[in-house]
Amino acid sequence: MAVPKRKTSPSRRNMRRSHHALGANSFIEDKDTGELRRPHHVDLKTGMYNGKQILTPKED
Repeated sequence: MAVPKRKTSPSRRNMRRSHHALGANSFIEDKDTGELRRPHHVDLKTGMYNGKQILTPKED
């Protein structure tokens, strides 16, 4: 089993973790409804995706 020769310093540990941050979610305004939705996701209000009806519209 591999064992580290030296203790990893806090600076090096934090530099390694610098790429682990979560990015902010992106939202786009739907062309038809004007509601915000995630890109490449089905619009849950209308059930449309890429101009096609995928799901039945959600009832309020």
